Amino acid sequence: MADGVFNVALGKIAYYGGLPATNDALIAVLIKTSGLQADATLRDHDTLSALLAASNDEADATNYVRKTLSGVTVTVDDTNERVDIDCDDLTYTSLGGASNNTLSKIVICYDPDTTGGTDADLIPLTHHDITLTTDGTTVTVTIPSGGFARAA
Repeated sequence: MADGVFNVALGKIAYYGGLPATNDALIAVLIKTSGLQADATLRDHDTLSALLAASNDEADATNYVRKTLSGVTVTVDDTNERVDIDCDDLTYTSLGGASNNTLSKIVICYDPDTTGGTDADLIPLTHHDITLTTDGTTVTVTIPSGGFARAA
């Protein structure tokens, strides 16, 4: 489950998780440890560009790319009065090596139009703690069986 939900996504996460637009997607962005803001400050950013304009830095290790989440599902659980949002695990092949990073967060963003746009269009939904120092090996970020986010 999410370690935190960005304020801009409160009450909307199930909507965005359902990928309501024609060319939209959920995007995973890895954030470096150095300069990372506290969760209480981090969650106040309304766009990925605002988050990165602050002291937070995106990964730039060898072979790093933003990942588009696949297998995204939104499940309404009437028994437990909640909505769970899940996706497939994320694999970063040969992450690092020539250039390495120490990483502490993965941020899941909603991209309303993957055919164009900028980081100013990406809405950060959730952030998750990770502990990772890249070294050129393949890394799999395992999404918990209950999903990466829950709205209740």
